[in-house]
Amino acid sequence: MTGFTSCLFSVMTSLVIMKFLAVAAPPATTLDKLKAIPLDFWLRFGLAVLGVIALVFFLRKIAKMNKVVLAVMVAGSVTFVGLNWVYEREEPLWATPAVSFLAGFFPSKGPHAKPVAAPPAVPAKKR
Repeated sequence: MTGFTSCLFSVMTSLVIMKFLAVAAPPATTLDKLKAIPLDFWLRFGLAVLGVIALVFFLRKIAKMNKVVLAVMVAGSVTFVGLNWVYEREEPLWATPAVSFLAGFFPSKGPHAKPVAAPPAVPAKKR
């Protein structure tokens, strides 16, 4: 046999063995698959479910609220966050065009100075 045909033969043999082992092995149950999922995932999943429940509860309470008071609270929050973004210039990427436009009208700290990397240390010459 040449190198290619022996390689092909070994691949085919291993595929036949794998197929036999897949048929011979009992199928994994759903409980076995769930046990294989890490605990960290279940903690995050549980927190996400609690977050959705809390959000629904919160939105139902807001729906019963006086709409004028709600509008004043939302406007105040948006104004506070927006002016903070303009002053600090730490806005998310999607808000950069609007914040850049508003930065011309409102006070700002100015652009962030990028930290300057220290030059690499030069090793001392040995004598």
